[in-house]
Amino acid sequence: MLTNLFDYIRYCLYGILIVLVFFVFQDWQKEHLAKTAQTSTINTVQNNYIPTNNTQDNVTKNILTQTNLAPNNNTQVITNAPSERIIHITTDVMEADIDANGGNIIQVKLLKYPDSLNSKTPFLLLNNLPDTRYLAQSGLLSEIGPDTSKAQAFYTSSQIAYTLAPDQNTLLVPLQWKNNQGVSVTKLFTFTRNSYEIDMDYKIANQSNQTWDGNLYLQLLRKNTPPPNKAGFMSMSTYFGAAISTPEKRFQKISFKQMANSNLSQIVVGGWVAMIQHYFISAWIPDKNDTSQYFSRVTNDGLYTVGLIGPKVTVLAKHEALTHAKFYAGPTIASHLEQVAPGLQLTIDYGWLWFISAIIFWMMQKIYDVVQNWGWSIVLVTLVIKLLFFHLSAKSYRSMSAMKKLQPKIAILKERLGEDKQKFTQATLELYKKEKVNPMSGCLPILVQIPVFIGLYWVLIESVQLRQAPFILWIQDLSSKDPYYVLPILMGITMFLQQRLNPPVADPTQAKIMMFMPVVFTLMFMNFPAGLMLYWFVNNLLSFLQQWFIMHRLEKSSKTKR
Repeated sequence: MLTNLFDYIRYCLYGILIVLVFFVFQDWQKEHLAKTAQTSTINTVQNNYIPTNNTQDNVTKNILTQTNLAPNNNTQVITNAPSERIIHITTDVMEADIDANGGNIIQVKLLKYPDSLNSKTPFLLLNNLPDTRYLAQSGLLSEIGPDTSKAQAFYTSSQIAYTLAPDQNTLLVPLQWKNNQGVSVTKLFTFTRNSYEIDMDYKIANQSNQTWDGNLYLQLLRKNTPPPNKAGFMSMSTYFGAAISTPEKRFQKISFKQMANSNLSQIVVGGWVAMIQHYFISAWIPDKNDTSQYFSRVTNDGLYTVGLIGPKVTVLAKHEALTHAKFYAGPTIASHLEQVAPGLQLTIDYGWLWFISAIIFWMMQKIYDVVQNWGWSIVLVTLVIKLLFFHLSAKSYRSMSAMKKLQPKIAILKERLGEDKQKFTQATLELYKKEKVNPMSGCLPILVQIPVFIGLYWVLIESVQLRQAPFILWIQDLSSKDPYYVLPILMGITMFLQQRLNPPVADPTQAKIMMFMPVVFTLMFMNFPAGLMLYWFVNNLLSFLQQWFIMHRLEKSSKTKR
């Protein structure tokens, strides 16, 4: 048990301090990791980054012994591809560019997500720009093509532009390749209306007189160039890096620092590989029954690569075969990701309090479906949370009210026994016991609500639904700071008003600290997302009203008894 009121205040401050230190550590960690994995300048002429295929007769043996997955440094291609070999695809949700050299996806623009607030420019996810290069490559590795360790296949297309018509639900983009031995390959991309998922099929027709053997490979390559962070000081860092999924671990982060330190080499059945950034993700998903070699590499010119090589595909002479994979490039919306692949929704990383965040977002989504405004959804969720903690808070406020009434008696004890701290502490405890007051009861609601606060924070910064989501008047983006700092100031005012209802602190130093706490919190959280400040302001306002109401009733009841 705490010995006196000063301990009670000190422990409450410690709890708050722990949260603040946690925030600072997250920011430091992001900056530190970014500095330890700086990338070098990329040249116009680059390596082709093709994994090497050492085909074996036995599929399992092939995968287990396949370790030489590094790019072939003797092969060079022009990455700034001529416009005549770029195939442009437009659907209702994205624009994509495919390079006929390799059939690689070199650009994806998300049409329903503006680059910035009030901008008409769609968000650029995959791109072939020198400083932010981010590509999705795929191929069929074989000694006779289409892709070899020296070069990727050059495909032909009947069109250089494809557009999803209003009466179409799917858009087919076929690419053709054929060699002199009679092996032909059709690489078919299928785009679907209102979907960020792209199906990719390889149809292998072997009209030669020999067996064709090869392996499907899928990989994502990107520069370690984090998207701009507009949240400001004291904001938690969102994850930026690669990830894989295995049956044993459905979501495993592979940071750029890990990739720079060591190469991933793992045998996986099914699963997926992904690159994650704030709000958006790209992922390759092989067939769920395929046993693949998962790998990662960092090239000499600073492209971080994560991918997989699938099991051997064998096509007998005069036969055909089909191999399939899926690619996702879009927003991190749980309902979408769950349908694409098991565990892909876990890339919406709510941190170690994910279960609290998941419940909060579920409530917010249900309320949003009714009110159609994420700001009012936050307000109503805050009200629900306050109702859940109503009785716990009420008990705390009653204890605070009782302690406030005891302050004159404690002051007398301090005047009489202040020089003897042991006797003063003992007398104070006896007074608390006699009046049935527990100093810790005032701190408990704060400690209980800290996990809720952190859980809601992760919901607000990880949920793409709140990106550029308006509330009212000047709040046009709940995921960014309040441009006029109105909500942080209101939060500070309500925090100050709450303090005025609490028992006064006898120690002058602690009293000054408590007096400046609202100011300190206001300054520290000025750049927090407006959605979080809205929650904190509404929570403080409801807490103040509840505390004032309870204390007013207790005072009225006390006067009536007299």
